[in-house]
Amino acid sequence: MRLNDLYPSKGTNKKPKRVGRGIGSGHGKTSCRGHKGQKARSGRKLRPGFEGGQMPIARRLPKRGFRNRFKKEYQIINVEQLNKFRKDSTITPQILQDEGLIKDAQMPIKILGKGKIAKVLNIQTPAISQQAKEKIEKAGGKVSTVC
Repeated sequence: MRLNDLYPSKGTNKKPKRVGRGIGSGHGKTSCRGHKGQKARSGRKLRPGFEGGQMPIARRLPKRGFRNRFKKEYQIINVEQLNKFRKDSTITPQILQDEGLIKDAQMPIKILGKGKIAKVLNIQTPAISQQAKEKIEKAGGKVSTVC
């Protein structure tokens, strides 16, 4: 096979629609725009969601509740999930990601107090609940908060 033998597969080389080139082209006269109206004019500009002056659906539907744009989303880990680590190991967000407990080490993490912990661990985390901190320290571990 040589370069001059190459050709595109069937259906990949579609020619662009040439509008306004006479009735023989199939796209003549109104150039596929129909008759009259705002969409038939030159330089037409309709913003997304415009419904021709009718009250848009986004404004007709009732709104409820409040969404805080500044809310921090945490990745949650429970104390019982930390039992899989070896005794006296240091746990950082990167290690938690490597173990598959969290998806992204860059996102904020919070450790919650569900379950029991039986191992001495040194934990470095951005956020931890009071109950979780007490359980870890009661088991003999240390907790330090890092940003």
